[in-house]
Amino acid sequence: MNFIQRMREDVGSVFDRDPAARSTFEVLISYPGLHAIWAHRIEHWYWVHGLKTLARWHSTLTRFFTGIEIHPGAVIGERFFIDHGMGVVIGETAEIGNDVTLYHGVTLGGVSLEKGKRHPTLENGVVVGAGAKVLGNIVVGANSRIGANAVLVKSVPPESVVVGIPGQVVVRSHSTAGHPDLEHNRMPDAIGDSVVALMARLDKVEKLLNLRMPQFPSENGEGGRTQPATIHPPDHGIWHGEDFMI
Repeated sequence: MNFIQRMREDVGSVFDRDPAARSTFEVLISYPGLHAIWAHRIEHWYWVHGLKTLARWHSTLTRFFTGIEIHPGAVIGERFFIDHGMGVVIGETAEIGNDVTLYHGVTLGGVSLEKGKRHPTLENGVVVGAGAKVLGNIVVGANSRIGANAVLVKSVPPESVVVGIPGQVVVRSHSTAGHPDLEHNRMPDAIGDSVVALMARLDKVEKLLNLRMPQFPSENGEGGRTQPATIHPPDHGIWHGEDFMI
């Protein structure tokens, strides 16, 4: 595939993954993620042909104009899309497959000072949400989605959803191969669900043991209740003050 064909595919990926894109001309002049990808292809050519200082200087100019830092040594596949882009950092030994999407503030970073492979590998179809950090020589399986602000430091299998700090992995029951999964509103709350389940189990145990609860005074100091308020699961994701006596 020649450079012009790849450019056309890159423009097409913008229309596929960004509903705000209205015209080819607009995409060409106002998408810094697209400019950074095109610049990186030139810089990577410099890098593999031994012109490493020129490649680094060129990538520094690209970072200045786009706010996106891609090391010339990074290997990037087809139809790569960076949406918004400001603050994206991609390390030297990162490897990115086809049809991958990154949002602003994403870091594909290293956790070692040693030479060699020290940055992540993202397989085909991976989507990384805004502010997420994927760190170390790990592999993110194909068609996985990394939630916004997640911190991932271990490899995950294909078709995974990762949320939280450190990243909690949920393997999906259905495949998203063939189309990018951009539904960031559908994220599991692995820690929250675990806490709710634990509280429900504790409540059952207390009832079985018929524990005598101490007297809890009311706010005005008069009277009170004989046991603390029961903590309920959040209602549509919202906790209520009385659950925590605040």
